[in-house]
Amino acid sequence: MKYVLLFVGTMEDQERFDSMPSEEMAAGMKAAERWFEEYSRAGKILGGEQLKGPQTVTTVRSKDGGRIVTDGPFIESKEVIGGFAVVQVKDLDEALEMAKSWPAGPVEVWPAVER
Repeated sequence: MKYVLLFVGTMEDQERFDSMPSEEMAAGMKAAERWFEEYSRAGKILGGEQLKGPQTVTTVRSKDGGRIVTDGPFIESKEVIGGFAVVQVKDLDEALEMAKSWPAGPVEVWPAVER
């Protein structure tokens, strides 16, 4: 089964990350790299990316039959998506075990529509 793991946090988490001392940030990034390497070697990660901070996001919304483009994220959300991984595992339990081993903040586990 295919799942998308969304690595999320709050705006406060993002601000702490942005102002983190470089040594601490490097250690955190190294832990995330090890996590990706471990599961990639096991053939469970199909893809994924770290995302730039919320100040770089643009949102497109529909309104009155047209499209409105605005700076900033947050389609009715207070969380920040920091990145994602697309994983191929045998079931939800295995996806949850991967999410539990993520070395940083919360992880949302979304089943993907398989075609």
